[in-house]
Amino acid sequence: MEVPADLVLVGHVLDAWRLDGSVKVAPYSADASALLAAREWWFDVKGAVRSFDVVSAKAHGSTVTARLVGIVDRDAAEALKGARISVPRRYFPATDDGEYYWVDLIGLAVVNLADESFGTVVELTETGAHQNLVVRDEGEGGKPVERMIPFVDAYVKTVDLAGRRIVVDWQADY
Repeated sequence: MEVPADLVLVGHVLDAWRLDGSVKVAPYSADASALLAAREWWFDVKGAVRSFDVVSAKAHGSTVTARLVGIVDRDAAEALKGARISVPRRYFPATDDGEYYWVDLIGLAVVNLADESFGTVVELTETGAHQNLVVRDEGEGGKPVERMIPFVDAYVKTVDLAGRRIVVDWQADY
């Protein structure tokens, strides 16, 4: 079976759940709708990637519990502990204008209004008030420079996913 090119990492298996082979999953987003909507999950178990059809999946507090075709007992479920789970992008709900999935922002180049390069987005962080872009550049002499730029309209002027670029109203000395 060919692994889809558009897989997005959405969570990992915490442990077995019950005796029937169900698994307990930690989603990587507070909105687990893509994970819950997908009927096929792709598991990376120590570098070996394989898919499982989903019999059922439901939210359980901040986790998701699921039954998978072919996983019929607790031992089989425990063998998946720690496996990373990905789903094809088509299961993600469409975003509204000005909304982005974090996974789409990672790797984008960041420049300011003067076209000074700040590097690329390496991750996003959540604070109580807003999200922050974590932007890393190799800097002078090979010493990495890392900036945290609030991902809010006051600072983020354009996000061009197709052009793989974000323009911010930010200065190098901030």
